[in-house]
Amino acid sequence: MAQTIIDHETLIHALLDMGEAMMSCGAEVHRIEDTLTRIADAYGIREINVFVITSDITLTLGFDDGRSITRTRRIVKGESTDFTKLEKLNTLSRDLCVGRFDKLKLPEAIRAITSAPERPVKSAAGFFLASAAFAVFFGGTVWDGLVAGTVGLLIFMLKRKLGPLCLNTVIYNLLASLISGLVIGFTARFVPALHMDKIMIGDIMLLVPGIGITNAVRDMLLGDTISGSMRLLESIIWTGALACGFMAAIWLTGGIA
Repeated sequence: MAQTIIDHETLIHALLDMGEAMMSCGAEVHRIEDTLTRIADAYGIREINVFVITSDITLTLGFDDGRSITRTRRIVKGESTDFTKLEKLNTLSRDLCVGRFDKLKLPEAIRAITSAPERPVKSAAGFFLASAAFAVFFGGTVWDGLVAGTVGLLIFMLKRKLGPLCLNTVIYNLLASLISGLVIGFTARFVPALHMDKIMIGDIMLLVPGIGITNAVRDMLLGDTISGSMRLLESIIWTGALACGFMAAIWLTGGIA
């Protein structure tokens, strides 16, 4: 097979795009470093050094002629969870490494995956079903589940509209939990048959950074102590903001009957 030729600058920027996209989708640090290393190896790069933390990717490629290129990418976009895009990125890297993909088309393929439009109807349905199911699972009634699902739709709207306006995830978690908690509290006061605590539990599950905590522990177990510690600290701070928002809402609405 003829060797595929790709500009070195194009390749390193494509690798940085891949790493940033995987980080934004919720991938763990070890997976990102391993994927970038395998892709660079598939292009015949002699030396690959990748260093990834939650807010930065540093990549150095060494070539056969003795030259090397180092580039750093600051990760500004907040981490979220999108396993659909992450699976597509993983499939792309696997196909490229085994020769089932045209190596010249890597940048375009990454852009096509990351720029794919979101399907708000499916996401909204997921928010509704998850919050309603958790509320019922933890002892709530069907009516508690319906209210929790409705507030889940509110959280979905807050994520789309309020999230981009917030400086960071801490502020978003604080505001989202406060607003949704106030809605739940006042609804429970006007409808005494509802269980405010069960509804709140269902909606809290939408905001708890479970994936972040899981990835943090996994990163530390795999030896990425710095990245794991940073991610764990971020998750704890996000959880603290979430707790403060709901506690303030409970206090403002008179507590849980």
